[in-house]
Amino acid sequence: MGVERKIPERVFVTHSKEIEGILRRAVQKALLEHKRAGNPIATWKDGKVVILQPDEIPVEDPLND
Repeated sequence: MGVERKIPERVFVTHSKEIEGILRRAVQKALLEHKRAGNPIATWKDGKVVILQPDEIPVEDPLND
């Protein structure tokens, strides 16, 4: 195992917008990969877990434009 490093909390505060953008892009990429592969996803709606089929996944595929 590697050495665990402590990241100072101020890094998250200072770079919160950049971190949020990176996380949003990662989620969009994962959703698009699931949609292209024909795999459903689990999500949360009205306090319950629901399964979305690939054609219901709310992400645009730039290859289908």
